[in-house]
Amino acid sequence: MIVTDARVAFLRRIHLFRNLNDEDLAVVAGMLKEESHKEGEVIFSQGSDSDSFYIIYEGKVSITRIHRKEEQELASFISGDYFGEEAMLSKGKRSATVSALEQTYLFSLNRIEFNAIIKKYPKLKAAFEASVASRRLAREVHFNWVRPDEVIYFIARKHEVLLYQALTGPVVALSVPVFLFVYFFLTRSFFAIFGAGILLLADGGWAVWNWIDWGNDYYIVTNERVIWLEKVIGIYDSRQEAPLSTVLSVGVETDVTGRLLDYGHVIVRTYVGKIPFNHVSHPYEAAHMVEEQWTRTKHSESRMEKEAMRNVLRQKMGLTVETKTDQPPKPDVQASPTFYRRSIFKVISANWFKLRQEDGGTVTYRKHLFVLWRQIWQPTLLIILLALGIVARLITLVRTPGVSLFDFTNGFKVDTIVIALPIVMIPFIVWWIYQYIDWSNDIFQVTPDQILDIDKKPFGSEERRAAPLENILSTQAHRYGLAGYFLNFGTVEITVGGTHLDFVDVLDPVGVQADIDRRREARIKQKRDAEASAERERMSDWLVAYHENEPELRQQETHEAAPETKPKSE
Repeated sequence: MIVTDARVAFLRRIHLFRNLNDEDLAVVAGMLKEESHKEGEVIFSQGSDSDSFYIIYEGKVSITRIHRKEEQELASFISGDYFGEEAMLSKGKRSATVSALEQTYLFSLNRIEFNAIIKKYPKLKAAFEASVASRRLAREVHFNWVRPDEVIYFIARKHEVLLYQALTGPVVALSVPVFLFVYFFLTRSFFAIFGAGILLLADGGWAVWNWIDWGNDYYIVTNERVIWLEKVIGIYDSRQEAPLSTVLSVGVETDVTGRLLDYGHVIVRTYVGKIPFNHVSHPYEAAHMVEEQWTRTKHSESRMEKEAMRNVLRQKMGLTVETKTDQPPKPDVQASPTFYRRSIFKVISANWFKLRQEDGGTVTYRKHLFVLWRQIWQPTLLIILLALGIVARLITLVRTPGVSLFDFTNGFKVDTIVIALPIVMIPFIVWWIYQYIDWSNDIFQVTPDQILDIDKKPFGSEERRAAPLENILSTQAHRYGLAGYFLNFGTVEITVGGTHLDFVDVLDPVGVQADIDRRREARIKQKRDAEASAERERMSDWLVAYHENEPELRQQETHEAAPETKPKSE
């Protein structure tokens, strides 16, 4: 039986209960019932009746659902997470199946108790509504950059009031085609009905575009990072993110209208700036969700460090080291090389136009082919025109009687134009080669320990900028304009200390950003583990030395503290 104080301390860490004081938390804690579920046990099934709300005290559960006759794994929840609230609020059936992945201990509230605390604490209802809205939206959207082991805990769009404001213009503009329709019925004017139809289509397109634009912005918090997605169709596409470990503070800003309609700005401040969640519903509840994941990250790092320190001490003292069963190692992602015969041309030209190439742990990116085309279109066009001129001249020579390419009457002669055009083509070919080499030499690289921006001019200087992966503070991915949007290229802005090192005009900037972030996190973890291991070794050596000499030290201390016996004077 878990005592009330421990329950209150546990509930205080969960964002749902942040607005309750200790007395209210004690009331809620007293209503919780304890449950235990073995590994593999189903807690409830999709489609079953909703009768309880659950909080995970210890353990791990899997959330799955059947969608179009296929089982989908939605998430894995751990201690501090909760589930079952959506069906409790909607009074509907369970939308997913929850199973224990290991021995799991839960707190539960039945429907009567759940409704009682919702009624007694209105702020609790707002927190549940924010959570339900977030989880429903998370099921509707899919992001291919979310990692398999990453859980989305919060996702939101801007408040609906921003959508209504965006639709105000199209609604007002609708009065013009309405007026033209009325004018048409009065006068039967063809121009009136034609203009009304055109304006109505344009106004409808404007409204649809504003609606889609409103729905394209997302604010996301996972168990690893804080993310802001912003997209303007055909013009702009950006993803800004920061690891939870870089968060410094979380604040809320609202105005009078926001307080009335319950929306505002959640400002997440990091080492390199801020990530604003603008105009989100239930801003205080959203801020509490960010704070909870931020706190979890710090507690998790501290707990893992203590566990590692305990294991090192046990090992040095010759005791049994308790190890948890890890997942089996993942197979090497690098495929075995396949050998087959290729033509010399294919061997030479295999990497001519590759925009991403991975070799020995180093990923190399080139600028998009659209950038290459901007550099070579002029010499390419001139080369094509000259080549067509040669073909046209040859056709003319074939069709013109008495004229040939070669003249042997007065010695050996070749048509002057056929000779001159290839000679004129040479400088343009050199121009084309120069531009290609210039494009090819401008590369960006991500190695296991650093990022590099290399810009080398053909037959000229080379500029090389590099930065360690662990010094990267944040990354942003942008796509600009119609070309960037439709051809999927843009810029990855990388903040390193007080400067920027940008990967400009790369294919799939979001994918490049994900590559950099994965390697940065791996590098930081590797370096942090090495430093922590060295510190643990040093501390454990001291502690073991103290443990081994403790009896002698205590004996010496006791001897020094004992009163000296003086001989009696005769």
